[in-house]
Amino acid sequence: MNLDTRESTIDALGVLETAALLRELTAGLIAVTDFDEALDQLVRIARDAVPGVACCGFTALRAGEPAGVAASEPRLAELDDLRHGPDSPAMSAIRRREMVIAEDLAQESRWPAWTTRARRLGVRGVISAPVDVDEQVIGAINLYAESAPGLTTRHQLTAMLLAEHAGLLLAAVRDRARQAAQAGRLDSSLLEEGVVGQAIGVIMTQRGCPAPEALNVLRSAAASLGIPLREVAERLVITVSRPRES
Repeated sequence: MNLDTRESTIDALGVLETAALLRELTAGLIAVTDFDEALDQLVRIARDAVPGVACCGFTALRAGEPAGVAASEPRLAELDDLRHGPDSPAMSAIRRREMVIAEDLAQESRWPAWTTRARRLGVRGVISAPVDVDEQVIGAINLYAESAPGLTTRHQLTAMLLAEHAGLLLAAVRDRARQAAQAGRLDSSLLEEGVVGQAIGVIMTQRGCPAPEALNVLRSAAASLGIPLREVAERLVITVSRPRES
């Protein structure tokens, strides 16, 4: 195999690995509604799927303030945590809105305190890529290597694609969380509404089920009949209120 063929094969394998990573991320986050759980899934999947990466971390900001971290290796979580100081690769990536690379921390001078901690923990290289989630949340995904130079051009491309894809998936997670919260508030108001609350009580008594399940029964009936939920509730209450013929 000549050099050109070998490099083409390596490039093709890199593309396949990245595509597999993005598919796995989508599958892992597609139904998640909790943002912190999504971050935990994200860093674990990325760490396992990217060759040469010893740890993956995520630094999140909400409305400009630190909003949590996630790390595939708990012992390295402090490297993503802005409470240990804002002078870090992640914060540089967020401020500059571009990927930050340090292939060999032994030669690095941009973040002295952070670099000292990182090297003490066995980290030798880092790539931080900014992640745009929504109007409130931004962050950076951080890939760490334990050898120098251990992070290649392929890692940089993977980090860029990972950050873009993660931003879309995390935005969807936050949307689902907002929708779930809104649905919860709606359910609470429905449970307190007169005729709907009465109908839910009837179903709970008949089926021996909790209120949320009874509400779902009403919703299914409304969808099947093609009529408003309140009308279904009224019909049920009227039916059970009729005196039985002797």
